[in-house]
Amino acid sequence: MKPLKLLIASFAFASALAAQTITVATAANMKYAVTDIVKAFSAESGINVKVITASSGKLTQQIMSGAPYDAFLSADVEYPAKLAQGGYTTTPPQIYAFGSLVLWSNTGADLSKGVAVVADPKVTKVAIANPKTAPYGIEAMNTMRYYKVDTAVASKLITAESISQVGNYVSTKAVDVGFIAKSIALSPDMKNVGQWVEIDPKTYNTIDQAMVGLKNGSPENQIAAKKFLKFMGSAKAREILKAGGYGLPKK
Repeated sequence: MKPLKLLIASFAFASALAAQTITVATAANMKYAVTDIVKAFSAESGINVKVITASSGKLTQQIMSGAPYDAFLSADVEYPAKLAQGGYTTTPPQIYAFGSLVLWSNTGADLSKGVAVVADPKVTKVAIANPKTAPYGIEAMNTMRYYKVDTAVASKLITAESISQVGNYVSTKAVDVGFIAKSIALSPDMKNVGQWVEIDPKTYNTIDQAMVGLKNGSPENQIAAKKFLKFMGSAKAREILKAGGYGLPKK
C-alpha cells in the first residue's frame, strides 16, 4: 500500500503545482502582447497567469495598498523604481521593452500633417491617456509641447483612464484623433481600424518599460513570478514583443 500512497501523494503534488496561478499587473499598452506571452509561458511552465490591466500609476497605487499581485509590467521605469524604493519588490527593475507613440484616427483626420493636425479647427476632440498615471500620456504631452501645439489643443483634450481606453475612444469615433501606443494600433482588434502615423521619437522621452517581482503574494508565487519575469527575456517572448511593435533591450 505504501507505494500506492506515495503515487497518490505524487499526483496530488503535481496537480497542486499544475494548478498554481500567479497574478501579473500589466500596463494597458501590453494588453495584447502579454496575452500571447502568458499562453507561451503557461504552456512551457504549467503555471497559470491571471492578468490585471490598468494604467501603470493606478496599478502602482494598488500594489502599495496591498493588492496581491505577484509581478508588475510597467510602461515606464519610474513606477517600478518607486516600488523598489518602498520595499515592495523581490527583484530590481529590469527593462523588458521600449514603447513607441503613434497618432491614430478613425474619422479621416489629415494625419499627413503629423502632430500639427491636433491644432486643426476641424479636429475637436483629442484623446490622451491620463498623464498623472499613464507614462504614454506624459509623453503625448511632451510631443505636443515639442511641436508647440499644447496650448491650442488644451480645450480639446479628452483624458482617458489608460492607453487602452484611448484605443476605445478612437475606434468608436468618440474622438477625432488619439495618442496611442504602437502596440495597440498593431493589435488584432485594432490593426484594420482607421489610420495611424508614427511620431518622431526625438519629440518625446524614451519609453523604457520595466518589470519587477512583488512581495504582496505568497512565497511560492514569488518563485513562480520570477520564472515568469525570466521568461519575459526569452526568445519567444521577445519575438512576441517585437511583432507587437516594441523595441527590445540588448541581451
